[in-house]
Amino acid sequence: MGLIKAIAGAAGGVMADQWKEFFYCDALPNDVLVTKGQKQITSRSSNTKGNDNIISNGSGIAVADGQCMIIVEQGKVVEVCAEPGQFTYNSSTEPSIFAGSLGKSILDTFKAIGRRFTYGGDTGKDQRVYYFNTKEIIQNPFGTSEPIPFRVVDNKIGLDVDVTLTCNGYYTYKITNPLLFYTNVCGNVESAYKKETIATDLKADLINHLQVAFAELSNAEIRPNQIIANNVRVRDSLKGILAEEWGNHRGITLEKVSFRSVTVPKEDLDMIKTLQKTAVFQNASMGAAHLVQAQGQAMQDAAKNSAGAMTGFMGMGFAQNAGGGTGMNVSNLYAMGEQQKAQKEEAVAEQAQADANAWKCSCGASNTGKFCTNCGNSKPADNSWTCECGTSNMGKFCPECGKAKPTGTPTYQCDKCGWIPEDPKNPPKFCPECGDVFDENDVK
Repeated sequence: MGLIKAIAGAAGGVMADQWKEFFYCDALPNDVLVTKGQKQITSRSSNTKGNDNIISNGSGIAVADGQCMIIVEQGKVVEVCAEPGQFTYNSSTEPSIFAGSLGKSILDTFKAIGRRFTYGGDTGKDQRVYYFNTKEIIQNPFGTSEPIPFRVVDNKIGLDVDVTLTCNGYYTYKITNPLLFYTNVCGNVESAYKKETIATDLKADLINHLQVAFAELSNAEIRPNQIIANNVRVRDSLKGILAEEWGNHRGITLEKVSFRSVTVPKEDLDMIKTLQKTAVFQNASMGAAHLVQAQGQAMQDAAKNSAGAMTGFMGMGFAQNAGGGTGMNVSNLYAMGEQQKAQKEEAVAEQAQADANAWKCSCGASNTGKFCTNCGNSKPADNSWTCECGTSNMGKFCPECGKAKPTGTPTYQCDKCGWIPEDPKNPPKFCPECGDVFDENDVK
């Protein structure tokens, strides 16, 4: 059995006049995932009084955009069509499988679970037409009934603390493999299979795996107040996690996740702010600036003292002495800040120099020295040259402007260890680093 496109199967006359029965499905609403095809019977039908679950040879079947139609015979899928159009049912042909936008995956699934039943050339006794909603199923709410843990990480200030949060929002999904959905989820439904039937299970799966998706955000140092802006990142993470449970088992693919709110308890927010503020003062310059600000505020408060400004300033002096005279250390803190800044700049410069000297050996190991730490091979000679146009090249001609590599007195570099003579144009006879003889192989 199979389907023949009506426009290709017509041999004169109007094809609709030849159809015995006609199966169709109105536009499927957002809450209906699967429905049984409706039959319109003509006066020429051979099934006007018989079982409704029989498809006569030559019957017409219509498939609309956003739909996938399957024919089920004796409980097994025998035909699939996700391509919009009108088709004629032919019981004498092999399954045609019009995959449409569902692609190769539907063909592979059909080979795995689809089985053709034959009864000596006769049709089966129970044949049904089902239509699947392949549009994006929207407006599916979710929310966490209990707080879930979230790890707040900021390696720049050494922050690593666990908090809890609650969230809610909406997600959307699609039926991307109707065969799996029919086989493992809905089966032979008598009328319509609505999304509310499976909504509880899908929402539970989504919420259960949110913690794993949030862990990936934590590793990327995304903070709780940035989760809403990273909904695509959460969607991609959940999509990968649910690929087996939803995609390979139910034939469903997660499409979008959008958060309406992400809430962190006030005590957790206050803790984060306190730790962030404390971490900032690891920078001596920031600590000095804060101390200056505090001293300025203290002086203003002392001047407003109800017992007199002098009394206020005396109290301020006692406080400074009790604190070990910290007011005298502001300049020292600023000096420490400058020292920290210089050390940081030096570390950045050293890393930049290490990156510039890095090279990759043929064995795959990355190195910065003259020899590979993995296999011992020497660093390859750098034969690059810079053209007048500014392009760096390795060959004999510049690929940007076509000019040839400049010629002149050759310069030398050891091809074994990479050592460059103090005067590259007048090398010694032997390399002082590895003992290799300088010859034409060492010309840059």
